[in-house]
Amino acid sequence: MNILAHLLLSGSPATTPDYPDIVVGNFAAEAVRGRAALEAYPAAVQRGIRLHRFIDSFTDTHPVVRRTTARLRAAGLGKWAGVVSDVGYDHLLARDFAKFHPSEPLPDFAQRQYQLLHQRRHELPERLQEMLHYMRQHDWLTGYAHPEGLHRALLGLSRRVPAAAVLATGAAAFLAELPAYEADFREFWPELRAGVSTLVTAADLEFPPYS
Repeated sequence: MNILAHLLLSGSPATTPDYPDIVVGNFAAEAVRGRAALEAYPAAVQRGIRLHRFIDSFTDTHPVVRRTTARLRAAGLGKWAGVVSDVGYDHLLARDFAKFHPSEPLPDFAQRQYQLLHQRRHELPERLQEMLHYMRQHDWLTGYAHPEGLHRALLGLSRRVPAAAVLATGAAAFLAELPAYEADFREFWPELRAGVSTLVTAADLEFPPYS
């Protein structure tokens, strides 16, 4: 899953112990590599990093997501099919945010996340501090709701990631078979959310081992 899903799956201020720490860890995790880097963070932030890993593992091994990525590979995305699936699912989550998270409009949720992360930006790996700046400036989270936002996200990745030029075609491939991907996401999202829910509401529950 991509940025919006990870942030939403961090729980809520009302029900999640150490919620700000979970959000920071979940966001930081993409750039945290190895046990030493993990253990440099306070225990509560480590829980957010472990949550991120759990979400990624659950997603990558789920049969519905594998169905999505198989379709994208057949459309020419090859080894980058998983990246397009992650960003495409964020597009569907953002587009129908009121259905999946009716308690808060997407613009309000996005601004709350930007503010929290900006306040604690110095705890983030350096490259994520820079990314957060552009994420806030261009309001990526709200932008994901539109096909143009999906295209911009994948186009940006195609330019930043070595040998990933094919990602520039990812939005077109995803949108070309949109009803099939919508069906996949509607089936997958409730299962992912259920899998995560007990982890973010139990302060004493250990996340799966870090690797």
